[in-house]
Amino acid sequence: MHPLNSVGWSLFFEYIANILYALGIRKLSKKALACVVVFAGAVLLHFAVTNPNGDVTGGWTLNAEHMRVGITRTIFPFFAGLLLVRVSRPAYIKNAFLWCSLLVAAVLLMPRIGGAGHLWMNGLYEAFCIIIVFPLIVYIGAGGVVASQMESKICIFLGNISYPLYMTHYVLVYFYVAWVSNHSGVTLWRAWPYALLTFSGAIVLAYASLMLFDVPVRAWLRKKIIVKRIN
Repeated sequence: MHPLNSVGWSLFFEYIANILYALGIRKLSKKALACVVVFAGAVLLHFAVTNPNGDVTGGWTLNAEHMRVGITRTIFPFFAGLLLVRVSRPAYIKNAFLWCSLLVAAVLLMPRIGGAGHLWMNGLYEAFCIIIVFPLIVYIGAGGVVASQMESKICIFLGNISYPLYMTHYVLVYFYVAWVSNHSGVTLWRAWPYALLTFSGAIVLAYASLMLFDVPVRAWLRKKIIVKRIN
């Protein structure tokens, strides 16, 4: 669906989730929202365990199969996040950044489990990460405390570029993957300068997108909306 920028697929499904939120989900009580989250989690678990591929990969093609995958991947995290905001009261957690980092590393470094004969095991693992581990990371992170002004500036910078980075980085990844594909037998020693250039370029592109597009457009829209409301 998004040949020029693959990561746009998730934005498409986020639109769907936001439309559902605007149409009525925002009015649900905590109990009703909890029921929605439990149902969405059950659907996600069922899909992950029964999926022939043993994972939740997909959502970027305009057909029934990928539309189901995309909606399944989006609905639980979106509404679980809403429920987490409503019911949780984050407490101070010492070394929250360290614990969050270790959890993220553990999840991302885990190899695919189960093997070809037991694909459901990997699906169960991915469902466990999405339903349990990731909300836990969000909760722990919310309980962290920024100790210095420098840490605050770093956190604000990373927070500001996080979404622009997500939305723009894959364009550069296309070039990097093309370079690797066109040069067979590329070693790590030969590839790391290009990988570093891709990484650095993604940061620069994200920051430029933020300052030259995102911030000005938001300011313009905010001004128009405020003026319209006042009038």
